[in-house]
Amino acid sequence: MTAQPIHRHEPARVPRNAEGIAAALTAEARKEFYAELLAAAPEEAKGVLLRWWGRAMLDTDPDRGMRVSAALAGTTTTTSVRDIIERRRAAGLPVE
Repeated sequence: MTAQPIHRHEPARVPRNAEGIAAALTAEARKEFYAELLAAAPEEAKGVLLRWWGRAMLDTDPDRGMRVSAALAGTTTTTSVRDIIERRRAAGLPVE
């Protein structure tokens, strides 16, 4: 008998590293990304990577048009931070 995961694990669409992020961006955006990353102080680099990873994820999202339209129309579903913290606590996860 083998255990099957509840949620099927898919490989990351955009790896969370500079190479993966750059590969997902257009040529123009890639230049901006590298310029910002190279200009960042070491303590700022993680923030630059996270911000550009988010952009790369959105740019490569097959449902991008639908998500952008919903955000612009104000119909995107939201969850309060309080609800997220309560869910994490109930699941025994850290909330720092």
